[in-house]
Parts: sequence; C-alpha cells; structure tokens
Amino acid sequence: MISAIQWIRQGAAAQHPEKFNFDEKEYERITQIAKDRLGDAQFDLNAAQEQAGMDLDSDSESEERDNNIKDDMEMNADDRDEEEDQAQGAQSFMNRKDLAYHANSEEDPYITLKNDEEEEAEEKEELEVLPTDNLLIAAKTEDDVSQLEVYLYERSAENLYVHHDIMLPSFPLCIEWLDFHCGEKAGQEGHGNYVAVGTFEPDIEIWNLDVVDAMIPQTILGQQPGTKNKKRSKKANDKYHVDAVMDMSWNKQHRNFLLSSSSDTTVKLWDLTNSTCVQSYNHHKDKVQSVAWNPVEATAFITGSYDKTINVLDARAPEKTATWKLQSDVESLVWDPHNPTNFYAATEDGIIQYFDVRQANGSAGGKPLFTLQAHDSAVSALDVNPRIPGCIATGSTDKQVKIWNTTDNKPSMVTSRNFELGHIFSAKFCPDTPLELAISGSNGKVHVWDMSSNAGVRQVYGQ
Repeated sequence: MISAIQWIRQGAAAQHPEKFNFDEKEYERITQIAKDRLGDAQFDLNAAQEQAGMDLDSDSESEERDNNIKDDMEMNADDRDEEEDQAQGAQSFMNRKDLAYHANSEEDPYITLKNDEEEEAEEKEELEVLPTDNLLIAAKTEDDVSQLEVYLYERSAENLYVHHDIMLPSFPLCIEWLDFHCGEKAGQEGHGNYVAVGTFEPDIEIWNLDVVDAMIPQTILGQQPGTKNKKRSKKANDKYHVDAVMDMSWNKQHRNFLLSSSSDTTVKLWDLTNSTCVQSYNHHKDKVQSVAWNPVEATAFITGSYDKTINVLDARAPEKTATWKLQSDVESLVWDPHNPTNFYAATEDGIIQYFDVRQANGSAGGKPLFTLQAHDSAVSALDVNPRIPGCIATGSTDKQVKIWNTTDNKPSMVTSRNFELGHIFSAKFCPDTPLELAISGSNGKVHVWDMSSNAGVRQVYGQ
C-alpha cells in the first residue's frame, strides 16, 4: 500500500544527484544511530528475561559448547581439504603452454567491461533530473518492508518511473517536503531538497533527496542519544514524541520551522537548524491527526484531532486558541490558498466542511460556510488546487476520487472516478500544472490523472 504521496515542484531537485559516500565519518554516524535504536529494544529484552527468570541450565551450556567445538573442528578439516584441492588445480592450470597473456585489459579481446569513466557518465545521464521534470515521493509498504519511492515524472512523454528509493525502519504515515538545509548541512546557503518522514515510531527522519543510495537520514528529530542501557520515557513531554507521528507541516516563510502532530496527543514545533523541539502544544485530548501552517500568517496554524475538535492558534501564544467542535473524528485539514482565512475539514463520516476563522466568537469557532456529504465512507484524502480557485479533490475508503467545484460556497461535484487503486489514502494536485492530480491507495500503485481529458472538468474550469 501507499499511505502518502507528495509532489516536488520543477527545479527544486538537483539536476545531477550525488552518490552516497560511505566514508569513515558516515560509518561512525551509522554505528551511533544503530546503537541508539537498539537501546530501547535491549532494555525491553533484558527486562523480559529478568521477569521470566530465564536461567540457562549449566549442563545444557556445557553440552552446547562441546557440540560447537566439534562442529568447528570438522569445518576446519573440510576447509583444509578444499584449500589443498584448489592449490593442486591452480598448479595444473599454470603449467599449460597454450595460454595467451595480455599486459592490460584493453588489449584483451574477451574483456568488454566499460571503464569507470564511461560507467559514471552513463549513470549520471540516467539519474539526471531536468528542470522540466517533477519528482513525486510515495511512502510505500509491501510485505512488511517500508520504503520511500522517489518517482520522476516526464510530462512530455507521460512517463512515470522510480528514480531511486530509500529504505525506512517503520511503516510510514506521513511525509512533508522541505528545502531547508539541516543536520550536517545546517547553515549552508541556498535551498536543498529534503523529505521528512513520520512513521509508527516517535522519531522523524529527514532524508536528502539529492543523494542516491543513502543509508542514513540527514538528521533525526526526537532521537535521544545514549539510550543504550536506559529506557526512553513513554510519557508525553516537551522534548520529543513518544508515539506515532501522524502529520507534519513545514513553514514556507520561516523555513527552519516544522510542525508535527502525534498519537501522543501533542503537537511539536521543531527548529531545523539544530534539530530540537522548541515548543510543545497540549491542547488536544486524543491523537492529533492533522496539522497545517497558514499560507499567509506565518505564525498561525491549525490542528485537528480524534477528540472531534479543530483548533486554530498562534505559535507565539499557544494559550489562546479558537476551537471548533465537530460530530466526527478529523481526518484532514487544508487551508484555502485563495482565501487564507478559510480552511477545509474532512472527517471520518465522509463530510467536508468549510470554515472562516474570522467568524470565531472568542475561543468558540463559528458555523461552517457549507457542509458537504462528499463520500459514504471516511474522507481519507483531501487537497485544494493551488492554481484554480474553487477546485478541490477528495478521496475515500469507498475507492472513489471526486473533483468538486466550491465557487460561491455552493459545492457541486464535477466528476467522480474509480481508478482501481483500492482504498484511496492520498490525492495531491501538481504545483506546476493545474489539472494534474496524483492519486495512491491500498493496492500500492501511483496514478497521475490528467483531468483536462475529462469533459466535465474542461467545461467547469475552461482549461
């Protein structure tokens, strides 16, 4: 299944990605990360062994040692016989007089391998990302193996293929693209190409998408070093998450800030310059499913929870919140970029509601501008077209993808499709082309829908 997808705008990726350089420094980083991740597991194992009283019988240990020694002796004897046979074979081979010898591989007509420079040039050409290409990230899990698939979309040829992939330690729940240099690259000038990944684990990994075959993330938010023999606290706190990360939102104006929401009922504000949590918000009573920065007001953001509430607050004054109470659990929240004071809310009962924050009365949220029964099942995917006002896309566990016209707060369905993708988990409009929608679901495939091919869409939006 593919649980989340994210477009990367044209020109954001490096034209020629780097190959991962496995040097001594990276080896030390990998070793340290492995030690930290094994800390809690080792602690739990030791505790379980002590509780169960798993004392091994001394006689069994002695018998096992004797058997191991016997096996080693037999294996060593077999190895010596094999080495003797190989030596005899090599000696008879060297005594042949009809062998041809060449000073180098270029003179040998039977060696057709390309030299390193040719291979590097060919690989560089294969990995090239043109300024007209889009990248599309998909968080995929198949047979208990989770990974990020980085697709390259060649629009002129309508070609979508996996450019490279990244292995993940746990099931991914959400992804968020950002261009702020972090980790060892923190402080560098210019823009990068990174993706933050939230999983069932409490840590947030940030990967450099301009590096191919990377083995470790650029940085990890919430990682607690030195936990090898000490169990990390499972109690909600102000420093890190203690449960699954459900959603994230990167601040495009204050580019060093990232928000994350979690099943531990908290929302965290991270400073990417040093990968630390600088603020924790505790205004929800159940897991926080969605979080999003306002596209205009740089310090305002919105959160939605399974406690059936939506909160709008300012990062500088977290004690002041406006709260909307709903009839069902919140699945997704999206600000309207064409009306930045308004937002869409999708809920588990298949309803879409549209709110204006200016109608809040103190701490109490106002009534919705409209309510739409969009699907028969939970609305598991929601996006607002960044280039066409009044155009939104919804997807559901009922396997349907629908396009809606919400002009004048009078929503009407433009078209509905079933792309045989299973339960729909994500739908995202392309930032560079107004009528392209990427869709993914439970069958593990990504589909890019050119909506201009639909007569109903052309009639309404005139594209």
